[in-house]
Amino acid sequence: MHVVLVHGSGGSAESWSSVVPLLEDAGIPVTVSDTPSQSLHDDVATVTRLIDGIDGPVLLVGHSYGGSVITGAGTHPRVRGLVYIAAWVPDEGENVRELVERYPQAEVGAWFTRGEDGSWIPDDSPAAREALAWDVPIEVWERRIHDRRPSADAIFTERSGPAAWRTRPAWYLIALDDKHIHLEGQQHMAARAGARTRTVATSHAVPYAAPRDVVDIIEAARSSLTG
Repeated sequence: MHVVLVHGSGGSAESWSSVVPLLEDAGIPVTVSDTPSQSLHDDVATVTRLIDGIDGPVLLVGHSYGGSVITGAGTHPRVRGLVYIAAWVPDEGENVRELVERYPQAEVGAWFTRGEDGSWIPDDSPAAREALAWDVPIEVWERRIHDRRPSADAIFTERSGPAAWRTRPAWYLIALDDKHIHLEGQQHMAARAGARTRTVATSHAVPYAAPRDVVDIIEAARSSLTG
């Protein structure tokens, strides 16, 4: 079963750089999406095209905003399951902004600025790392910031189409010390999706802070789906 990894807002394919080698070492075929984070609908279309080019069943894995993307792209007939890594899990007709407002405020809001076009620009200062991603190795953090890019407001306001988790099995890795998505929100979204859950005591930057845990839940999902 082929694994497709979808990064969060403002990220890039590099966001999975600590996870991909572990998957490859385990002999798991993997493709990494690089979505521009300018439109939810466009990002869903990008991942859908990736799935079109894969021969055989697919397991989608989304981190953060990437959860919204796999929720839409996961309706593709080749997709067998969904793995959410500290991710947003919208239902049909919802958007991320509404989900943000539904749960207690997370600390990440203090570490973004807005561009003139309404885009969201992350703060990559040492203070931001200490507040939001303290458990990411410094050499990884320094490499990561070169791949960051602003995210359009549309990815948080465009409404989701049919939700794949209503017809596909789901798994959710909950980040207990997440400062981006409040713990209550993660727990509620995972329960609503009927996801099998695991927890990890990390910041929101799970693919960097705990790549082995990410691979473990992917392997568990693949085993369940193929077994």
